[in-house]
Amino acid sequence: MNILLTGTAGFIGFHVAKHLLERGDSVIGLDNFNPYYDVKIKEDRNAVLEKYRNFRVIRCDLHDTEGMKKAFESGSFDVVCNLAAQAGVRYSLTHPHAYVDSNITGFLNILEGSRHAGIKRLVYASSSSVYGGNTKLPFSEQDRVDTPVSLYAASKKSNELMAHCYSHLYGFQTIGHRFFTVYGPWGRPDMAMWLFTKAMLAGEPIKVFNKGDMQRDFTYIDDIVQGVVASLDAPDLAQCEVFNLGNNRSENLVDLIGLIEKCLGCEAQKELLTMQMGDVKATYADIRHAKEKLDFKPSTPISEGVPKFLSWYRDYHKI
Repeated sequence: MNILLTGTAGFIGFHVAKHLLERGDSVIGLDNFNPYYDVKIKEDRNAVLEKYRNFRVIRCDLHDTEGMKKAFESGSFDVVCNLAAQAGVRYSLTHPHAYVDSNITGFLNILEGSRHAGIKRLVYASSSSVYGGNTKLPFSEQDRVDTPVSLYAASKKSNELMAHCYSHLYGFQTIGHRFFTVYGPWGRPDMAMWLFTKAMLAGEPIKVFNKGDMQRDFTYIDDIVQGVVASLDAPDLAQCEVFNLGNNRSENLVDLIGLIEKCLGCEAQKELLTMQMGDVKATYADIRHAKEKLDFKPSTPISEGVPKFLSWYRDYHKI
């Protein structure tokens, strides 16, 4: 296939692009390389992708309407996969306009570009954050998601509503994925796995919110890639779909910290803090819908995934 894939300098977008390139698809990548976190790792990811002859990158902001028009005109695409977004729950508390620019205006440009280019299927990233203040576990796609507790979550729910609207009005498929705490090699420096590892190796304290009484559905990147790629390929999907992509189990944060301690051979100095604004106590994905429609079968427990991340981290930083 010939695929327009946004967010290729980002964590998930990089891995999806690499998988598609290795199986022989052509990928036009799009990313703005913004400094939300260290741009070096984004450039390093892109350098890996640039080694493939069937890859080309366009440097553009999603909310640059004219730039996005040119991106859609740069090729004849079989499918569009939008994995670019302004990420981060906590950052949305201090930089709200970035979320409207990228996740609302930017996503509108994706929808408009897909409509005018005659795209048949648009796959896009949503987030488990849309479940907001829900307390029923595991989270199901059938649950109500109208109580977001951060602007990031609200912007992702808005994407789902906008996608539904465009599917209804213009007849192309939209497939959304609610990702659950993705981790692994080439991961994001702003997420817990990276932050804990960096601090512990430096002998510095780690910030443990809600005094460690938190649970997360940690999902290894290879499993996420399998689900996203399946949604690009799968026949017989509905006109408008939303899937949970998670590991289908909820891990205690203190257990994750203990596993990192064991793998690194050092004890964490814990700075116990209260719950952060915009955060939630627990996440846990019900993945029955993804199993049925995408044959989604996550297979990497944290006991396997965390050592893989830590090995990559040491190699990347040469420590």
